[in-house]
Amino acid sequence: MAAQRTVAVASASGLHARPAKLFVQEAARLGVPVTVRLGEKAVPARSMLGVLSLGAVQGTVVTLEAPDGPGAEEALDALVALLSRDLDAEEALDA
Repeated sequence: MAAQRTVAVASASGLHARPAKLFVQEAARLGVPVTVRLGEKAVPARSMLGVLSLGAVQGTVVTLEAPDGPGAEEALDALVALLSRDLDAEEALDA
């Protein structure tokens, strides 16, 4: 059975541009094959085009899935924490 988490996208622009880039980079860094599901569509979390193709806007609830194995729970927790933050607001603070 796969590990699974649901989370609402917090970024003001949804999973577009900068938030999607940060999410994909973190998914790749974690090294666990995570899938992002929105409705019937599922894409690899490491795929920028895949993540962008979801069209997730602020407040959209997505499901993250990873096969059971070493690091799966930790990877999902880290990605949920990332999506729970408004990464667009953090960009404004960095400017």
